[in-house]
Amino acid sequence: MAEISGKTLMPETFQGTRLDIAGQIGLVWELVKAPLIVPLLRVAVYICLTMSLMLFVERLYMGIVIILVKLFWKKPDKRYRWEPLMEDEESGNSNFPHVVIQIPMYNEKEVYKLSIGAACGLSWPADRLVIQVLDDSTDPAIKNLVEMECLRWAAKGLNIRYQIRENRVGYKAGALREGLKRSYVKHCEFVAIFDADFQPEPDYLKRAIPFLVHNPDIALVQGRWRFVNADECLMTRMQEMSLDYHFTVEQEVGSATHAFFGFNEMRRSTCLSEKVFKKKEPKSTAGVWRIAAINEAGGWKDRTTVEDMDLAVRASLRGWKFVYLGDLQVKSELPSTFKAFRFQQHRWSCGPANLFRKMVMEIIRNKKVKFWKKVYVIYSFFLVRKIVAHMVTFCLYCVVLPLTILIPEVEIPIWGIVYIPSIITTLNAVGTPRSIHLLFYWILFENVMSFHRTKATIIGLLEAGRANEWVVTEKLGDALKIKNNNKAGAKKFRFKIGDRINTMELGFAAFLFFCACYDFLYGKYYFYVYLFLQTITYFIVGIGYVGTIIPS
Repeated sequence: MAEISGKTLMPETFQGTRLDIAGQIGLVWELVKAPLIVPLLRVAVYICLTMSLMLFVERLYMGIVIILVKLFWKKPDKRYRWEPLMEDEESGNSNFPHVVIQIPMYNEKEVYKLSIGAACGLSWPADRLVIQVLDDSTDPAIKNLVEMECLRWAAKGLNIRYQIRENRVGYKAGALREGLKRSYVKHCEFVAIFDADFQPEPDYLKRAIPFLVHNPDIALVQGRWRFVNADECLMTRMQEMSLDYHFTVEQEVGSATHAFFGFNEMRRSTCLSEKVFKKKEPKSTAGVWRIAAINEAGGWKDRTTVEDMDLAVRASLRGWKFVYLGDLQVKSELPSTFKAFRFQQHRWSCGPANLFRKMVMEIIRNKKVKFWKKVYVIYSFFLVRKIVAHMVTFCLYCVVLPLTILIPEVEIPIWGIVYIPSIITTLNAVGTPRSIHLLFYWILFENVMSFHRTKATIIGLLEAGRANEWVVTEKLGDALKIKNNNKAGAKKFRFKIGDRINTMELGFAAFLFFCACYDFLYGKYYFYVYLFLQTITYFIVGIGYVGTIIPS
């Protein structure tokens, strides 16, 4: 019998297809690349360079202003009228205005004592102070603990009210709004808001309230956050670097130039457990509001996940001023697990973009606001800081730059990928000098997080499915320290692999690794050095080896 070969069993057309399939793919690529891919990539490069220049000008402007502020500007107590409030021998405490402290809570088992104790320890006449604990907890055991803590302080003579609602409409925004409707706070002129993990110093009100008492055009006095767990892990150190720039530069510049700065929102969560709610809930805290300004601006609204920023914008458009006090510090907590930090970054990026979508025409049509203030709020505050700043890093360094390696017909000028980003990064690092040695790691990690911020920004602009998503989390307080101190002799904890693996980060790690290898073999600009390092960072995040790992 004649020997039967593979060729006799397979038609010649199939053999040709099998042997030439790589060539056919290459031919199709060449046909599509020149007329379509190359022009699109060039447009992407121009867009990224434009966004980089916008961010560079903004950072340079704030850098110049902050230097002038530090050298020549007067301190807030010199720019505004400020006199300490004193007791009068005849009228007693009548010089002190009535103040309500609002502490919104949701299943805050680990930290509820911190904020309640700090609020009760504030140095302010007891007959001029109302402490309102707004508990929306769904766990009966936790609700009982919070109520008992309130009763304990009430027994010491403090006017502390434990407030619950029949439903959670509006979530935290609804709780704050309902709290101000209570009859026992109608006489209060000012409201201070603290999250469950925030601990103001005893003299907080005595330093902040005089600005509001003596300056009727001031709506808000904002303090600065200090992070009690900044040294917990490398991820919290890098968060501190980003947030310190926000407080040291952005808030200071906005306050000193009488411009607008947003009421701080701490949408973060160091969590033992997490629950996802499709809701709109603010995390506004560490500020003292004039209640009349809140009412004039329309009160708390729950149309986005950034009601605090929403309220601040509306108050600013009505002519109210804000004062930022960098030396008025309040202890708070950073998210130390990557999952919690990722959800936080989604809210911080999605919420402002969604608010911009809903308010841009309202700002433009407002006839009471000067043209240049409209430009500042729309262009500088929203467009550059809340949209461009989130998108440019990811688009340029994680998408466009790797693609130019695969498509060498398109090049990015050296000033666009080295000089300008280096200056921007240096300006960002001035807020935390103690962490300057971590700048390299911060850049790589921020590039990874820029993916989540870009995605969230687009969702907010389009008002897509997750635009109003909020993850409610419990804070850790000292719980993790206790666990770490007791871990000697404890059994090894187990975790589900699905809780640690982040597939999107691993996907980008594979893409960047391929581009790095290609550049190593065929490139001429040594981009592979950066790409390999960025690949490693994406891979580390992808396997969940970042942040604090909490035993279950």
